[in-house]
Amino acid sequence: MNKSIGTNLIASAVVLIGLIIDNNIILTIGLFALSGAITNWLAVHMLFEKVPFLYGSGVIENRFEQFKLSIHSLIMEQFFTKENLDKFFKSEFGDDKKFDFSNVIEKTDFSTAFESLKSAVMESSFGGMLGMFGGVTALEPLKEPFEKKMKKSITDIVHTDAFQSTLKETLENSDISGDIYSKINVVVEQRLNELNPKMVKELVQDMIKEHLGWLVVWGGVFGGLIGLIGSLLLK
Repeated sequence: MNKSIGTNLIASAVVLIGLIIDNNIILTIGLFALSGAITNWLAVHMLFEKVPFLYGSGVIENRFEQFKLSIHSLIMEQFFTKENLDKFFKSEFGDDKKFDFSNVIEKTDFSTAFESLKSAVMESSFGGMLGMFGGVTALEPLKEPFEKKMKKSITDIVHTDAFQSTLKETLENSDISGDIYSKINVVVEQRLNELNPKMVKELVQDMIKEHLGWLVVWGGVFGGLIGLIGSLLLK
């Protein structure tokens, strides 16, 4: 059973028992418990829903722009800071680390490069000679060995110490973290701009509404205790 409903039903039952047995102490405890539970339940309800004639209700929807700004600040100022990005790149691209491009090169399609080679050959003085041996189709058997050679040559080049040193120096001298920070910032802003008041309300509601039910429970408990103390003092 919902904690809020359960608390209000229990408090109402205590009030009813107090009336039935004509016991002012039990009646006072029930009334104070019911008052505390209903007040806190209404406060929780007003947090998410607009209630007619009650100023300040529906605060989540009314302030959704501030919530979006807070989420943006949390992401960009706590997680994706330039300092954190700098640390990340320093740890990933430290002096003792090598850039491995093997997988990238292996997955690269060299068909375009081979087509360019064929065009260059056919447009050269050798084009006329190849015409006597089948023309451009005579070059097709060269495609597979060409691609293998290209992959091997590029792999050898990008993994040399000279290339690796040049690449690291370029990365260290350029503001990569700043560029990535700007791009992340744009992505986060675009995603947050897709949110509307209803979505923000549901997001917050999913996170905390279940736990806010305890406010109703403790409102009923402390209300009942206050009622008990008050009835004993006034007895």
